[in-house]
Amino acid sequence: MNDTGFPAEDKPKKRRIPLSWVWVVSLALLSAVFAFASVPGVIAQVRDSGAVAAGQAENIQRNRRYAAILQQVFDFIQRNYVEEVDSRVIFEGAMTGIFEALGDPYSAFLPESEMRGLNDTTQGTFGGVGLFISPPRRSGSPYVEVGSPIEGTPGWRAGINPGDLIVSIDGEATDRLSMDEVLDRLRGHPGTDVNLMIRRGDRLEFPVTLTRAIIEVPTVRHAMIGDDIGYLRLTSFTPMTANRAAEAIAYFRANNYRGLILDLRDNFGGLLNAAIDVASLFLDGGVVVRTRSRIPTENHVFMTRRPAVVSPDIPVVVLINRGSASASEIVAGALKDRGRAFLVGETTFGKGSVQQVYPLGNAGFRLTTARYVTPSNAVIDGIGIPPDHVVRLPDFTATDAEQLNRLINDNLIPAFVSNNPEPTAAQVYTFARSLEAEYGLDVMLIRRLIRNERNRTAIAPVFDIEYDIQLIEAVNILRSGDFHYLLQSAKTLQALQEELLRVREEAAAS
Repeated sequence: MNDTGFPAEDKPKKRRIPLSWVWVVSLALLSAVFAFASVPGVIAQVRDSGAVAAGQAENIQRNRRYAAILQQVFDFIQRNYVEEVDSRVIFEGAMTGIFEALGDPYSAFLPESEMRGLNDTTQGTFGGVGLFISPPRRSGSPYVEVGSPIEGTPGWRAGINPGDLIVSIDGEATDRLSMDEVLDRLRGHPGTDVNLMIRRGDRLEFPVTLTRAIIEVPTVRHAMIGDDIGYLRLTSFTPMTANRAAEAIAYFRANNYRGLILDLRDNFGGLLNAAIDVASLFLDGGVVVRTRSRIPTENHVFMTRRPAVVSPDIPVVVLINRGSASASEIVAGALKDRGRAFLVGETTFGKGSVQQVYPLGNAGFRLTTARYVTPSNAVIDGIGIPPDHVVRLPDFTATDAEQLNRLINDNLIPAFVSNNPEPTAAQVYTFARSLEAEYGLDVMLIRRLIRNERNRTAIAPVFDIEYDIQLIEAVNILRSGDFHYLLQSAKTLQALQEELLRVREEAAAS
């Protein structure tokens, strides 16, 4: 879910309907939408089959009873409520309640404004700040979490990181806002400002002002690291991702690459078809991902779709972190399970569910219909893809967080970069040492902050071989000569884990 799209049209304010009424009416409205389509269709299929299980028949009758009762309640409210009620307001509130009742953050009613935003998303340009957001993953946190910023967008240039919490928007606390309400406030016309309060960790909190822009979701960045390693970074999965990635691989081949790093960090996903096509660049046939559902028509096996373009003798390292989600996890899981790549970094986000979007006139809804599993049948949703080699970014102590909070709010680093757009190494080192003395922070951390600030105010380099410890480790693995040994060890460990899981499942079944 992202903040892309344009703001909803101004509507006259209506009297808020009590939540209890919304819950009572919710299923009635669902029945009003589907009663003449879904239920008769189900009954017709049952009749065609010639036999109906007793439990199924009872469920159908119960659903029809609820539908009839709730329709009567809806009509009663329309006739007897103290004020005249706009049926559209009740409809949208009730539909929202229906999907909230599922307890699934990825299933939701989409009013007309959000359906327009979704259509804008498929066209590739949006008005917003460029933040993918998700429900809070920290225990007890009421605030939405940043999944990842889209590179090159206002959110990314402001230094907002995966895992940051959005505490308030234009002074309004977000702990009482739904995901859709947060998205609505982040959207807007290009050139307008939105003020955020960001919380990082337990203590660090700072304000950020973002100027909305037309967001063009990036796809692929690539470069050679030295004369031997191709670096391919995928920032999203769009219809053009696989073709652009193939072009990058052709460039690597022309430069006689001997290893490849596929960087999926902070890639929050995109199109399933694009993920399958990207995985196909590395895999010579076979399964990429499966879907599982109680609905037979939603159970699918997705195979590779094109010949591999990366030779099997080219070692591949995949970089992942907690900002890698959905389509990224499909690619990482496929390459890991098929023994084609060695994964480095941190466990991925764990967004492994399939959503279908269904229109309702100009509105619509998004419903989870299945879950993804990797070729070895490992569940992604809520678990993520673990790396073969863990490389974590350093954590802040409570004291570090307090001092970093003070440093950010003092605005010294942006001022330095503004006054020194092309600083020499000596200038950066001297300035970093002065901040180290004043704030007690590690000088390497300060230099990285200076580098990040420079990147946000200019065209950022494709990769950072000086401070990016996960990338540095990937390069070391490829150049060490131990890659094939490490890959075989990871495959052996995975096989043992799969066998242990199989034994446990058989024991539980017996």
